[in-house]
Amino acid sequence: MDTSINASYGTTAKHDNDIARTPSNRNQSAEKAEFHDLVQPHLRDYCPASNLAFNEKVKRMMSEGQEVYHFGFGQAPFPVVPGMVMGLREYASENAYLPVAALRGDGTFWLWKCKHVWLVSGIPELREALCSFHSRYDNLSGLHPDQVIVGPGSKELIYLLLNVFKGDVFVLSPTWTTYKPQGQLAHHKVYVINTKIENGWRVQPEDIEKSVIENNVKGNKILVMCNPDNPIFDMWLTGPFLPAGICYMKEHLEAISDVCRKNNIIVISDEIYARLHYKQKHDTLARYYPEGTILSSGLSKWASAGGWRLGYHIYPAELKVLKDAVKSAASHTYSCAAAPIQYAVAKALNNEEEIHSYIIHTCRILATVASYCHRELTSVGVKCLPSTAGYYIFPNFELLRQSLRRRGITTCDQMCAAMFDEASVALMAGGPAFLRPVDEFTTRLCYVNFDGKPGLEESLKRGLDHSLDEDFLKTYCKPTYDGIQAIKSWVKAQLEK
Repeated sequence: MDTSINASYGTTAKHDNDIARTPSNRNQSAEKAEFHDLVQPHLRDYCPASNLAFNEKVKRMMSEGQEVYHFGFGQAPFPVVPGMVMGLREYASENAYLPVAALRGDGTFWLWKCKHVWLVSGIPELREALCSFHSRYDNLSGLHPDQVIVGPGSKELIYLLLNVFKGDVFVLSPTWTTYKPQGQLAHHKVYVINTKIENGWRVQPEDIEKSVIENNVKGNKILVMCNPDNPIFDMWLTGPFLPAGICYMKEHLEAISDVCRKNNIIVISDEIYARLHYKQKHDTLARYYPEGTILSSGLSKWASAGGWRLGYHIYPAELKVLKDAVKSAASHTYSCAAAPIQYAVAKALNNEEEIHSYIIHTCRILATVASYCHRELTSVGVKCLPSTAGYYIFPNFELLRQSLRRRGITTCDQMCAAMFDEASVALMAGGPAFLRPVDEFTTRLCYVNFDGKPGLEESLKRGLDHSLDEDFLKTYCKPTYDGIQAIKSWVKAQLEK
């Protein structure tokens, strides 16, 4: 046996194996160490991100050959923006930590006292491109690259922000699955503000103030708000809506700004779906509450680059102390977002024509799918609001309550399990993952379970003058088309029982 490699470290492979087989050379009779009570008390009811765990389970079943209509995970169906892919090829050799020199206002360079802090903010080219991007799409003027922090996904940046923040956290119901668990991880008291379908699932200013008063919250406060929301995108508003595709119009954002300003509430405005407003009419809270809004976004949704893990926050000057604390925390955790990706995205964002064409064509495909899902589900009595942005609707199967009760089904999880077993449809229950009551039959439906590449190519080929019809869906979005029909058939079967 060749032992040359091991010999250079003063041992041999045989000797290593002997050591591996011996539990203890000094005291073979010693008992193994035992470990108890290792998890922080406030995390004892904590669990992994439900959407990721559910997706892994369904993907495993599909890989084993089982047919599943997977409406449970919101991953972009389209290929990454081509210019970004080309840029990544160009910059793939960028393997060094990013520079630590920061640019002064007069154009000269200086070094931070803590040399690792600046590099976590992102390369100047990218931060400048992001400012131009939001100036163009969100009408945010006067943005400066120093306001931007780039990180490995907006989820990481939200978590770091909650970690350094001193105060209490408010989240909405329904909303994305991760906000509340992140607040728990960061040792915060998290208050849930319920919204109602009658209000398009959008939060009412009086509900925000009521929650502050009833919970006697006196200190610093952060509200985490998704706009457009996951899982709702609703047609009643012109900005993308909450968990079912909900959007906020100017008057709603102004009213929310007033109550937040009155109560000194900082808002993390998660606008990851903003560019997926089907009519490009997203409005941002940062326009109405600039001093108290931290705009959170990234590439995962509109650019179809979820696995690239590049997100960013834009801070107002008034919250510089929080921004600096997050940058310091980032220097001790992720150091920097991947350099090749930063350079690739910075270059691609400057190709405004390609970016705009990509957004318009992907949005019109999603709009066609969303309209079909809403029309077909409501045709059998399922209650849901039409979506105007993103990937989701939030159907309520309340019409089945009596039929399901006769089967012993009283919770949404049980209903989803029955639908999965009997119709091969995978949906996520509204509660508890999206903070809805467990006995409420609301679900999050992600209508992006199709390969978007052929459909995007066909849309580009047809041009914007030619509409996308139901035949387009049958051909290019078949898993979604067939899955919705499977839900309809299952609903009809329950009503007949």
